[in-house]
Amino acid sequence: MSFSKTVVLPATPDEAFDLITQPERLRRWLTIAARVDLRVGGAYRWTVVPGMSAAGTFTEVEPGKRVVFTWDWEGEAAMPAGLSTVSVTMEETAGGTAVTLSHHGLSPDQEAGHAEGWSHYLDRLVVLATTGDAGADEWPPSPVPFTELTGAEATLAVIQRVLAGLTPADMNLPTPCEEFTVEQLVGHLQESVGGIAAALGARDVQTDDGSPEERIAALAQATLEAFAARGLEGTIDMGFAQVPANIVANILNLEFLVHAWDFSAATGRPLEVAPALSDYVLELARKTINQQLRDGGSFGPENIVAESADSLERLIAFTGRRPELTVTT
Repeated sequence: MSFSKTVVLPATPDEAFDLITQPERLRRWLTIAARVDLRVGGAYRWTVVPGMSAAGTFTEVEPGKRVVFTWDWEGEAAMPAGLSTVSVTMEETAGGTAVTLSHHGLSPDQEAGHAEGWSHYLDRLVVLATTGDAGADEWPPSPVPFTELTGAEATLAVIQRVLAGLTPADMNLPTPCEEFTVEQLVGHLQESVGGIAAALGARDVQTDDGSPEERIAALAQATLEAFAARGLEGTIDMGFAQVPANIVANILNLEFLVHAWDFSAATGRPLEVAPALSDYVLELARKTINQQLRDGGSFGPENIVAESADSLERLIAFTGRRPELTVTT
């Protein structure tokens, strides 16, 4: 079985090729996180939605014309690895570039789901190419239940949209973290995620260049990929102590979602968070933040909120922040 669909983008073939192959562009319409080694024989790993990552290798790469890659969902053994193949061709046409995506080697059961998924994402690709913003992704219709790692992937998607909206004029703004400007808070987040990446033995990641979103995305992708391979059993040597792996994963959830709120509050821009996600991270916060962390200055005393407060406001108050600073949610 196979699926094929063509869309027309108001872009040149080279621009369309970049949208389909470059991590910083893929994150705008298709993936939460993306690792790409764009050469024949090179590997990729794309986290499409929380808990669902596709991986494979590139078999054809013709910039501006065509890219072909094997496609396998991690942890899914429905068919032998490498038998499912995606090809994307770009052809200049009136109005821009015709992009045709074909997915071959699907079982009958897989064909329907992949057709629905690819149609959803190709529509998002058109919106991105047309307007510059495909918006927050609401796929799949039935989200995967949250775990510490899928929660970290979901919260990463939230903070990346906030970081992508930062401008040079924002960098010196104060944040709810009183000791940090926006620029300093980006540095703190980079250091925190980088420390977890190093403790997990994640591959070396170059994070000196690029926008705040690009730097955090590169670190987060490597960290979450290493975490997915390791699992949540046992402890992780964080340098200062052996910390249970699930608690380290909890910290990633908190770092991503709470600091997304910090950046949003600092810049006065909307923050979009699904209630189910803020509910889940609030549960993690209650399991993770203890009096010792508060006494050490990592978190302030919990603030009181109204009975009508939603879970995001409760989460922010629990970390010692003032939820009344919250912008549109």
